[in-house]
Amino acid sequence: MIYNSFNFIVLFPIIFLGYYMIPGRFHRVRNLYLLLVSYLIYLNWIPAYALILLGVTLVTYAGAYIIEKKKISTGGGKILFVASLIFAILPLLIFKYYNFLNATIRDGLATIGMDWQLQGLNWAIPLGISFFTFQAVGYMADVYENRVKAEKNFIDYALFISFFPSIVSGPINKASLLLPQIKEERHYFDYQKAVAGLKMLLWGMFMKVVVADRVALYVDTVLPHYENYTGVTCFLASIFYSIQIYADFAGYSLMALGVGKTLGFDLTENFRRPYFSQSITEFWRRWHISLSTWLKDYIYIPLGGSRCSKLRNYWNIFVTFLVSGIWHGANWTFIAWGVMHGICQIVEKALGLQKGAEKSGLRAIRIGITFLVANFAWIFFRMPTLSEGLGVITRIFDWTLPKGIFVGSMTDMAFIAMGILILFIKDYTDEFMPGRFLALDNSSRIIRWCSYIVIMSLILLTGVFSADQFIYANF
Repeated sequence: MIYNSFNFIVLFPIIFLGYYMIPGRFHRVRNLYLLLVSYLIYLNWIPAYALILLGVTLVTYAGAYIIEKKKISTGGGKILFVASLIFAILPLLIFKYYNFLNATIRDGLATIGMDWQLQGLNWAIPLGISFFTFQAVGYMADVYENRVKAEKNFIDYALFISFFPSIVSGPINKASLLLPQIKEERHYFDYQKAVAGLKMLLWGMFMKVVVADRVALYVDTVLPHYENYTGVTCFLASIFYSIQIYADFAGYSLMALGVGKTLGFDLTENFRRPYFSQSITEFWRRWHISLSTWLKDYIYIPLGGSRCSKLRNYWNIFVTFLVSGIWHGANWTFIAWGVMHGICQIVEKALGLQKGAEKSGLRAIRIGITFLVANFAWIFFRMPTLSEGLGVITRIFDWTLPKGIFVGSMTDMAFIAMGILILFIKDYTDEFMPGRFLALDNSSRIIRWCSYIVIMSLILLTGVFSADQFIYANF
């Protein structure tokens, strides 16, 4: 269910009312209800792929349960853990990376004059497969490392993996956070939490349809045909894409958190104003926080983290962000994007630049530089091939080209400027003047309700309602 769709507007109030019509003392019935809702929503895409979700759930549920019993009785369980891990990630490898590996092997053999390849797959990738697979694997690893107990109730565990607010594009929730909430009895309706959730839904919707989808109109016009535009136009389009992917993904995450809160659940925070970071290292503490936490806990630390030699530490950082690039997609562009972020962090650590500056002037310069580095990395993330990514960057720095800027529709540009300005003011005040954004959280009821009405009006009047999928749903 896409949050910016008519289906969501119609169905979510029904889901909400159905959930709270079940008395709190019947929390197991509530969990079964949410599980059925989650699977019905997932079935709405490609029904057969619900079997993939169920299969990953069964493998990790049984695997964790057997691993815990094995460790208690014999102190072992490593072989079982590795076997369960392979079975859990096998669907992800087949659906997401089979064609990429096949094409890579074919191209490699072609360089030595051999023509051989396996049969390709034309299947669509199951929705959210990277998210629910990583969440399930993280749980199993936590059980293996004795960080959490294996969940005995299959309904509760299946809901943890498939919970509909976060299954499509995250956040990737840890078992230690979400499972206790699933098992908790709620005998009352939490009004304050529901209000906070509705505010998140409203602001997330603004970020998606007013900012991200409006900016996308310009980005999708320029970048696919960058050869036809000036370097300045390409640079503006790249900045707009940085804004688009932030507003799109952070908007989704905020709506996911909002839906969870209205139902009484606190999901993992996923964004914390990343474009105010003073380094790429800090950027990853603020961008896709649930993924960066997952990478730290299950890749970086097991490799040795920072408790090793400098060279080994740099290698650990590199591998971690190589995995991040691979996780995002089966394309060399994503690998290049991940490697760029890893190299930047290695350089920052070597030069001692990972810590922020105190002086406001230097801080502003570092924020600007970090944004530009992230912006140029996003170009590879957006373009379909490495050559096209390099082509856009070359175009931007080709000073022999004319310097005109493509504007397109003046109305669209006015709406784009307005949406970006409002988003910037909100993020700026939240970052440097917490609690001073005189809108959604104002102590005055009149100002709050006026803000709600203004934002809803902007959504209805200037939003782009094409029901486009969120960018990260593809991952």
